Amino acid sequence: MGILAGDIGERNVFRPHALQAAEDYIRETWRSQGHAVLEQRYETHGVSCANLEVILPGTLGPERILLVGAHYDSVRGSPGANDNGSGVAALLELGRLFQGAGLRHTLRLVAFVNEEPPFFLTAHQGSMRYARRARRRGEDIRLMLSLETMGYYCDAPGCQRYPPLFRFFYPDRGDFIAFVANWHSRKVMRRLARCFRAASDFPLEHVTSTALVPGVGASDHFSFWLRRYRALMVTDTAYYRYAHYHRASDTPERLDYERLAAVTLGLQGALLELDTYDV
Repeated sequence: MGILAGDIGERNVFRPHALQAAEDYIRETWRSQGHAVLEQRYETHGVSCANLEVILPGTLGPERILLVGAHYDSVRGSPGANDNGSGVAALLELGRLFQGAGLRHTLRLVAFVNEEPPFFLTAHQGSMRYARRARRRGEDIRLMLSLETMGYYCDAPGCQRYPPLFRFFYPDRGDFIAFVANWHSRKVMRRLARCFRAASDFPLEHVTSTALVPGVGASDHFSFWLRRYRALMVTDTAYYRYAHYHRASDTPERLDYERLAAVTLGLQGALLELDTYDV
């Protein structure tokens, strides 16, 4: 988060040099870990943009895919430390943690561009382009995880808010990470939740809902839902907890790095365990 939100700052096609700097940083980080980095490049508003991808081949062959993604652009007017520097930090760390892991499923790590407005749910959104191409190619993505706004936690009673009625079923403290799935993805989400809890004692909540509920579909997983892939969002619940969401005040010092690291290690353990199943 320090480099993306601190050194580079706001990064989107309206600040193309910053967006390019973010792209370069992600590419060089993965290359320094020993990974080859692929690009899906296209143009938006006259600016060259790219989804960046690392592929770790599995022993079952390339046709069984687990995909973990995070968008690296920030909304206009915000340096985007939590949204989504935190997700990118976790994605890059997973690249390091999975070096030489020898997974059964092929693991794809993808840094998506252009998730934020005005490109969300348009043909310019990076994950929309990626998911559409994957479906057109017949790629068998067994599960997609969208790492979205993961770095803020609060322990005071009442600091966690929800859509209507959810508060009756979930904690009023924002000390947990959340898995958010649609009905098509609920079974694999529950299995991943069991794997996460086996690997980590970090508090986890999960929910199956519809994208009609505000916030449930508000990240790159929705692009995969539209293409009938199973996908879920990993999140600290964003604006239901974090007052600095989409603001200039979304800066690195507001985040909890120790808990973000614990969540990332939990995801590594969960994916390693999930990999032992026929997902």
